[in-house]
Amino acid sequence: MRYLWGGVLAGLGGAIALSFVLMRFGAMLPPEGQDYFQAGLILIAALLIVQMVFWMRRHGRAIKQRLEEQLADHLRNGRLWGIFFLAQIAVMREGAEAVIFLQGSIAASQGTGSDIAAGIVVALAAAGFAYIILQLGGRYLSWRVFFFLTELMLLFLACALFVTGTGYLVSFGLLPYLDPLWDTSLLLNDMSRVGGVIANLTGYRAVPDGVTVSTWILYWSAIAIGYRVQTRRIHDLQKEVA
Repeated sequence: MRYLWGGVLAGLGGAIALSFVLMRFGAMLPPEGQDYFQAGLILIAALLIVQMVFWMRRHGRAIKQRLEEQLADHLRNGRLWGIFFLAQIAVMREGAEAVIFLQGSIAASQGTGSDIAAGIVVALAAAGFAYIILQLGGRYLSWRVFFFLTELMLLFLACALFVTGTGYLVSFGLLPYLDPLWDTSLLLNDMSRVGGVIANLTGYRAVPDGVTVSTWILYWSAIAIGYRVQTRRIHDLQKEVA
């Protein structure tokens, strides 16, 4: 257990160190460079979210079993440092993704430090509560429903980050500035409190231009194609195993 939890702490330390490096690097850049850096973080965070969703769809069901088998093999053969490094890599991988995601989300939201800290605390509390419910054996919430809901939320969040990132590219002159195509402010204004939350979580815009609409179409088309291809590959793999 000492090696296991030592690896967990080492992984968390590596993720915190990455966060520090990113913050210091961004602070060292000139104002224009900081804008490009933030845009890059936002787009990378969006890509990481999509990658994580597809990776979990493929490996989520077996990841717990695979980790347990690897830990048991290291323990059976007396390779205690293998347990340390396995835990470190697993935690640091997820921690590094979380750090980049948070950095990108912070850059996209432009929120205050207190708002961001409160959001992180609420998210950790919600994660702990969800874990407790899931451990009750699926009586109130099954893993299948949980993964479906979180996948959907993450995909909408990635869409929001892509929309924000393309907005940066328009401001840099890398994409054209186009006139708005419609206005739904009367139904839901994205400048209001509720509309702003929905916009930050889904990529909704009350007055979208052609670039924003194109981003929506390209993003969700790519997700649909990716889901179809991955589902076909999983079915083919299951047939081979059977």
